[in-house]
Amino acid sequence: MNIPGPEPRPDGGVGAIARAGGLHAYQLWLHAEYGPVARFQLPGADTAVSIADPVLLEAAVGLDERPERLFSFLDPLFEAGNLQVLPADEHEPWRRLLLGVLAGRPAHERHFARFTALATELADRWAALPAGRPVELQRELTALSLRMICAFALGGEVEDPDGVVEAFETVLAGQLERLYRPPGAVAPAEGAERTARALAVLRRTVDRAVAAHRGGGPGGDRSDLIGALVEAGEHPARIRDTVLTVLLAAHHTTGVAVSWTLHLLAGHPGAAGRVTAELDRVLGDRDVPDHADLHRLPYLEMVLKESLRRYPPGPYGARRTAAPLTVGPYRLPAGAVVFLPIRAVHLNPAYWPEPERFRPERFGPEESAGRHRLAWIPFGMGPRACEGARLATLEALLLLAVLLKRLRFRPVPGHPVVPVERFVLWAAEDIRMLVGPRAERGPDRS
Repeated sequence: MNIPGPEPRPDGGVGAIARAGGLHAYQLWLHAEYGPVARFQLPGADTAVSIADPVLLEAAVGLDERPERLFSFLDPLFEAGNLQVLPADEHEPWRRLLLGVLAGRPAHERHFARFTALATELADRWAALPAGRPVELQRELTALSLRMICAFALGGEVEDPDGVVEAFETVLAGQLERLYRPPGAVAPAEGAERTARALAVLRRTVDRAVAAHRGGGPGGDRSDLIGALVEAGEHPARIRDTVLTVLLAAHHTTGVAVSWTLHLLAGHPGAAGRVTAELDRVLGDRDVPDHADLHRLPYLEMVLKESLRRYPPGPYGARRTAAPLTVGPYRLPAGAVVFLPIRAVHLNPAYWPEPERFRPERFGPEESAGRHRLAWIPFGMGPRACEGARLATLEALLLLAVLLKRLRFRPVPGHPVVPVERFVLWAAEDIRMLVGPRAERGPDRS
């Protein structure tokens, strides 16, 4: 049976994706137009099939290869080979090593005090802002989450966190431009030079951390991640590539997820009131939670999950078939790109009634019990799912708890919040909020 989809275009699909405003928006249109399985054109793919139904996605959950051409735009980030497309036999031990560090409770507890201090510093600064001065949530929270992951992955602070964030943005902007460049178009030379300078900044940052780790001595920074990579016998280029990958993925995911959550809560005072009431009940007079407290905040976790459903930081993913694959009534050839339209899956009305509505209760025990396991996949699925999912969730819950225990957030009147694709699901003009102490809310405090 032929897979439905739009007619091929000479530009390889670039124009349709650009007109939609990025792949995340194009996928929503594609599945609304052609159903749960749709064929489409994608730069770097000869055959691309998008699957927005969790039941049908089961057929692809075990795929352990990513399409190399589709991820080639990230090649300049790496020296020892693109880590996003490692073959399965290399990827599995590398993934195991990362999971041992990023998903391990001992490492989380070891760094929790530092994470809490960084979150508290931000809350202090925002609490002291003059009334009426807006905060750009995504810019500030991305910078903070970079400092948190640097403390975890590098073993300490970086000299210029804002400069590192800017360097990542420069590299990603240049690489995304490559991905969506029309066939035959030539990139401007100044863009390549700017990207090269930004890459040099990032590599120097990681090199300093690796050198400090190897130096050991008094005052030397230590990193669980670097230590695990050194112990595993990884060579210097692979260590640097791995650390850069973790910094890139982690600082975007956490900062963006927390900013979208605060945006949604600001528009839903009932849910915001339930969160603050839960925080007051669990924490009492304390301003910050301890590690165990995070497991006693079920409604806050439901809010975060619903935010990740509405605005998944990584709105899509991709796999490659190593052999022919049957998906429902369709037969995909070997070498086909299976596209995971995460945002379209999360807005599928067959699994999420009123999908555009913000309703954290979807993630309560009763409603969650009968839901398909692949209906909510903000961190991907299968053997290529995000290794840092548990760490990102811990950081996000901690940040939300610290900020919402002390502060109130109100949207800047008239400021548009429009999701766009910038490697992650960003807001086009950031998310601007007016922030003040919660005490100002008076009777609403409870």
